[in-house]
Amino acid sequence: MGKRVLAMAVESELFDITAAVDIPQCPDLGKDAGLAAGIGEIGVIITSEYPDTADVMIDFSLPEATDAVIDYCVKSNVALVMATTGLSDVQVARLKEAAKTIPVVYATNMSVGMNVLFATVGKVAKMLGEDYDIEITEAHHRFKKDSPSGSALSLAEEVAAETDRPFPGCLVHGREGKEALREKGTIGMHAIRAGDIVGQHSVIYSALGETVTISHNAHNRDNFAKGSVRAANWLTSKSPALYSMKNVLGIE
Repeated sequence: MGKRVLAMAVESELFDITAAVDIPQCPDLGKDAGLAAGIGEIGVIITSEYPDTADVMIDFSLPEATDAVIDYCVKSNVALVMATTGLSDVQVARLKEAAKTIPVVYATNMSVGMNVLFATVGKVAKMLGEDYDIEITEAHHRFKKDSPSGSALSLAEEVAAETDRPFPGCLVHGREGKEALREKGTIGMHAIRAGDIVGQHSVIYSALGETVTISHNAHNRDNFAKGSVRAANWLTSKSPALYSMKNVLGIE
């Protein structure tokens, strides 16, 4: 993801790349970041050290790096696009605290299409009404650590908010057993991990007689990278606050 974010940022011609940061064990450490990303030399070396100054940082890594990222951005007054998923409640609370002093965009999914889905699924559930059972399926590559995906949880949260269901108490994660009938008012959640699936999410609304399904399929990782670059460009002119991709896209 870091390589694709770098490529999309350079392609946009909106930014001067200040640094490309990775863990000390990264095999590309010391290489030109552009060469590592397959876009040619850009004169920026991949390092494990944060730069002295920057306007905005895009973090697309792992929760293990989040605390250091937040510390750096707050200390150096750098706007932050947090695209890492699987954050703990404590880390999300730290992001909210950081947003009091720096502008932060935090989203479980940076895809423009996926964020339109976030804005839609709850309204559809409310319009269809209580007779429709709601199930959410998500599929990702075999290497994804967190389950269910942050995006699937966001979909469920949007549905729960619009239909007055308690979240996350309304979630049922898979089913097993001889007495596993679905309970009214619950939202089924099912995670698939296989091969190199980039990302597939579906919200199924089904009643006796018909089914409505809203889906999003990511063909590659570029749409996530493009969304984060779009968020970074939008964020640089904003005051300290915690923003979402809905804010970036003008959905709310």
